[in-house]
Amino acid sequence: MGSVKTVQITFDCAEPVRVGQFWCEALGYVGPAEYDDSWYAASDPNGVGPRLYFQHVPEGKIVKNRVHLDVRVGTGLVGEERLAALEAECVRLEALGAVRGTLLLADEENESCQNMQDVEGNEFCLD
Repeated sequence: MGSVKTVQITFDCAEPVRVGQFWCEALGYVGPAEYDDSWYAASDPNGVGPRLYFQHVPEGKIVKNRVHLDVRVGTGLVGEERLAALEAECVRLEALGAVRGTLLLADEENESCQNMQDVEGNEFCLD
């Protein structure tokens, strides 16, 4: 059995600094002291969450992400209380430039979640 590994999540993007700063605000992460237009990194100041790395690529996003982040804002909440938490975070992130997507309401298997897009159209969920 292998040891636990740390993981970094890498985003391909047109504007790494803009996307990286959005995710710093969204998650309470901190950015690097030095960076340039070709890259940006975001780290959890508590050292718990994974490092996010944003790298410039020339091509634009064409199709749906194969991997996305779930931003856990409603953990343990159900019903109207969960919907209120999702809505409050959605409004906060829209003010940072995120775009609201479809609200998926709870069913027999899953709790409600809110689909979103970051400032470059990368899909993520408020969960």
